[in-house]
Amino acid sequence: MSKRLIPRFIATVALLCATASALAQQVCLPAPRLLTVMPMGGQAGTKVEVTLTGDNLEDVSELLFSNPKLTASRLTGADGKAVENKFTVAIAADAPDGVYDARVISRLGVSSARAFSVSHLPEVTRTTPNNTAETAMPLKINSVCNAVMTKRSVDFYSFQAAKGKRVAVDCAARGIDSKLSPVLILADAKGQDLLVNRAGGLIDFTPPADGTYLVKVHGLTFEGGAESFYRLALQSVEGQSPAPHLPVTATVSSMSWPPVGLPATAKTSEVEPNNLQSQSQKITLPCDIAGSFYPAADVDIYEFTAKKGETWWVEVASERLGRPTDPFVLVQHVTKTGDKETLTDIAELSDIASPMKTSSNGYSYDGPPYDAGSPDVLGRMEIKEDGVYRLQVRDLFGGTRSDAGNVYRLVVRQAAPDFALAAWAVHMTLRNGDRASLSKPVALRAGATMVFEVVVIRRDGFDGEIELGMDHLPPGVTASGLKIAPGKSYGHLVISAAENATPAFSIATMFGRAKINGEAVTRPCRVASMAWPVKDAKGEIPAPRLMADLPVSVTNSEQAPLTIAVENKVFEAKAGESLKIPLKATWRNDFTGTSIKLKAYGAGFEGVKEFDLPIKAATQEAVLDLATLKTPPGDYTLAFYGIGITKYRYNPEAVKLAEAAQKKADQEALAIAGSAKTLSADAAGATPGSAKASAEKLKAAEAAKADAAKRMKAVTDAAEPKDTVDIFVSQPVRISVKAAQVAATLEKK
Repeated sequence: MSKRLIPRFIATVALLCATASALAQQVCLPAPRLLTVMPMGGQAGTKVEVTLTGDNLEDVSELLFSNPKLTASRLTGADGKAVENKFTVAIAADAPDGVYDARVISRLGVSSARAFSVSHLPEVTRTTPNNTAETAMPLKINSVCNAVMTKRSVDFYSFQAAKGKRVAVDCAARGIDSKLSPVLILADAKGQDLLVNRAGGLIDFTPPADGTYLVKVHGLTFEGGAESFYRLALQSVEGQSPAPHLPVTATVSSMSWPPVGLPATAKTSEVEPNNLQSQSQKITLPCDIAGSFYPAADVDIYEFTAKKGETWWVEVASERLGRPTDPFVLVQHVTKTGDKETLTDIAELSDIASPMKTSSNGYSYDGPPYDAGSPDVLGRMEIKEDGVYRLQVRDLFGGTRSDAGNVYRLVVRQAAPDFALAAWAVHMTLRNGDRASLSKPVALRAGATMVFEVVVIRRDGFDGEIELGMDHLPPGVTASGLKIAPGKSYGHLVISAAENATPAFSIATMFGRAKINGEAVTRPCRVASMAWPVKDAKGEIPAPRLMADLPVSVTNSEQAPLTIAVENKVFEAKAGESLKIPLKATWRNDFTGTSIKLKAYGAGFEGVKEFDLPIKAATQEAVLDLATLKTPPGDYTLAFYGIGITKYRYNPEAVKLAEAAQKKADQEALAIAGSAKTLSADAAGATPGSAKASAEKLKAAEAAKADAAKRMKAVTDAAEPKDTVDIFVSQPVRISVKAAQVAATLEKK
């Protein structure tokens, strides 16, 4: 949850936490989450057998990908039955290299995403330990190895290289949803370190001699285990070309790139040397230039002429292209007196500010962990007088870095007002310093409503209102945008499932609409989520990223513990009046406390006075004092929300199935035991083979009985009521506020 919403919850949470059974709460209703896919990638044109793990993934029916070039089918065993959590993934030969989102459909609907990579290089999976130089796994150049980091150890690989032939050694981890912070070391055949990259990523190596070389990989803190996976690629590099990087997922900051209509490639490129004032590269405005922060401490200088009164917008993309850079632009006016030049600063341009105040360190209780801002540049320069100007581009982190892959794109243009959007499911914090940053798939229970925060990066002076919406929703699911008000940086979007909704799934789209220079435009909204569910961010830093698409599902295997329904109509009122909104509450679970305190989402209604929804009350009335709120005439959409603690039972239907399975196992074991007893009594007629077979059957039956009892205990424990704290949101409320005199005129007519 954003810091702006925190004060609204503190008093409520303090009361609820005091009355709830302490330390027994779980945060948010369980959601289906795909945790690992192993191997985590494959070569185009091949089939890969993968194994899945996850949370809350009963009755998995499908494995889906964000690109139709990847399809999956259930793996079947020798008995013709589907093997649990195993699929065969077919990757089309023309599937582009990249990282795609994998998800499953389960009892509770669509799961969270896990990255799955595709390359055109041969791929292998490490299956045996390789924790010494002697057991190093041989790899071929121009291949990819999928592996899981060995805990408290170092993984060794070997390869053959030729003198002077460049090799790029790249380790993808964080960029493919792994929890691993890899350290990459290149060593000689004796294990002596030659090059080290402690930040993970790539080593560009030119062998000094023919021979065998080693690659060592370990976690920064020697972490490891199933969630610390990585892809290690060895690729040959021709000439002075930039070393190739493995593709990675998109950061939340990249939501604002590229501008609409920008060509895929720049019109021109930087020409070195252009580091000195005397070497300035001559350009004309507008311009679109591709360059790189290379070598270390590189400063690229461009010279242009401009006229008084002109206004130009400058944008630099580098961090948003996935590079570890921090671009900075300095624009200076050049005047000459004889041979002497005088440079006068007219603009210093740096970071793109986040639309919302974010957490200062990624995990503390002073802002959301999502950051749609960027170290890249987006700013304005005003020309005060005719003349010559120079624009410098540099990387503030580039003093010691020498990577030709640290590219940038410089665009200088006249104002082209526009906007870019990103959204994420609202999160909440229960106690100071304790954040639950959970991956929240849009997996709706029947009767449930969830809310997304939607943020905007405004480009080139655009300051207008933005309508939010969704298309291509499954049957039984609706969405309402609560608008981003003029000049504001964020709004909300509410997604609701009907109480009688039946299981359904679709790939939805989220968007924003606005008028720019009198013309209606629609822009897509990218959706972000946590790569991993973080239950306590004091011990694990959240890792948000953009999703490749937006799947939405609804299930009736469970219903929402509480539905707050609103009549589907437009409520009308005069400016300055009070407006009463009837609410209907359907309670399906027991709740802790005496009431849920409700506030409001929605531009113009954030100041709604908190009110109580009594526990088990069938109806309640929300009173909106439009005079106090100073709500101007117009059309609005809002939603009421509050935190409640419900007694939640996880999958109680599984208990019935487990009871039946246990009863069957007990009966079979009893029957086999009886047969064995009869055979023992008739020892004279028994053969050694039949006695042995009977004993094996009895042993297998007892094992099945024990397994059934174990499963019964597991599902029974899971179905025990647990205090579960969550945000409960009403269906959207549509309001039309009329000007007082207009309303009076309409009444007379």
